Amino acid sequence: MTAYKTVNPATGETLKEFPLATAGEVEEALAAAQQAFQAWRAAPVEARAKVIARVAELYRERQDELARLISTEMGKPLAQARGEVQLVADIYDYYAAEGPGFLKDEPLEVKGGGSAVVRSAPVGPLLGIMPWNYPYYQVARFAAPNLVLGNTILLKHAGSCPQSALAIEEIFKDAGLPQGAYTNLFLSNEQVAEVIADSRIQGVSLTGSERAGSAVAEVAGRNLKKYVLELGGSDPFIVLDSDDLDATVKAAVGGRMGNAGQACTASKRFIVLEDLYEPFVEKFTARMAGIKPGDPLLEDTKFGPLSSQSAADGLIEQIQDAVDKGATLRTGGHLVDGPGAFVEPTVLTDVTPEMRAFSEELFGPAAVIYKVASAEEAVELANGSPYGLGGSVFSADPRKAQDLADRLDTGMVFINSVAVTQADLPFGGVKRSGVGRELGRFGMDEFVNKKLIRTPR
Repeated sequence: MTAYKTVNPATGETLKEFPLATAGEVEEALAAAQQAFQAWRAAPVEARAKVIARVAELYRERQDELARLISTEMGKPLAQARGEVQLVADIYDYYAAEGPGFLKDEPLEVKGGGSAVVRSAPVGPLLGIMPWNYPYYQVARFAAPNLVLGNTILLKHAGSCPQSALAIEEIFKDAGLPQGAYTNLFLSNEQVAEVIADSRIQGVSLTGSERAGSAVAEVAGRNLKKYVLELGGSDPFIVLDSDDLDATVKAAVGGRMGNAGQACTASKRFIVLEDLYEPFVEKFTARMAGIKPGDPLLEDTKFGPLSSQSAADGLIEQIQDAVDKGATLRTGGHLVDGPGAFVEPTVLTDVTPEMRAFSEELFGPAAVIYKVASAEEAVELANGSPYGLGGSVFSADPRKAQDLADRLDTGMVFINSVAVTQADLPFGGVKRSGVGRELGRFGMDEFVNKKLIRTPR
């Protein structure tokens, strides 16, 4: 059975196919991960960090070939693909430099004399399940802290980016990571459930859809395994006021259209106070209508295809559902003529609760704009979503923006900025956007044994 294949979304051409791992290969990988863990955990943290620093170097050295690979596999324009590779190198550098400090013993003040410390210890082999939209970055934010910590990793990547998955594994090997410490596996959903249930696996991290997260959490919970879930988002972009509406609109379009809108933290719901609503809609729509798709392998392309034809078709269905039920289509709303999974940049207004676009995540170049009468109504609409990943608040009054940010039910809020990701900033959400945190020092606090060592007087 072939489940993993590279299909160029700009052309629809199938370029390469890979078979699923056999039962024997899965068992071999599990045994190797367990064996590697015993040696890797015993290595000095400085030695582990040195390997991870070399990983960062290799990403920079191979930047062009890595960028071209994901442009071909999932359609990311080359400039954005290079940016992802650079971010990934920064993440590995960050944990190589800061990880040893995060793992230092934490002394406790205890009554009764003597001493006590909390020691951060690895827990064992972990399973990572990663998506296609940021093929290198999603792996890095899971792998970097856990490998420095001393855990080992089995990685199940998305079925649509097998070659980038193999490129990641090769970098770890070339950097000097011990055999078995990081292994890529092409797994079916059934095999994933079996690996989670295996006694050698101590935890699982997934970035993906709600449906996938629910399935993984069910299996992990049944087997008493720790899990981290980074799921969907429908991030609000709230405009309270603006002393430069053109700049605010430019930021809004950028927040919606990066990676063709295929980001969990992309700005998706634009909530604008009524005095700015009409000029915002006019300017935003004009900018969106002016964005033209192009071949992601060309240097000047800023907007490429969606990751697959099925993704494009699914987004069109959500848009059409809204239009059929009375939403106003300001621009876009159709597939682009010709080969490839291209969708026109789309703007919807007058979206109401019975429409799918009101409550579902639109994972692509489609924006919904709402008009509200007050900041209170903006908060109510923003928090009415089942998601709680991130959000943006724009205002010329910092105090007003901070106050509204504090009232949003999200894991992240950005003031006068769209969502940004940095190695040293925690990433994660609440509600149906997931469980747990990645990046920053929090990235080392999920799959860790916070071991108490107590010495009486």
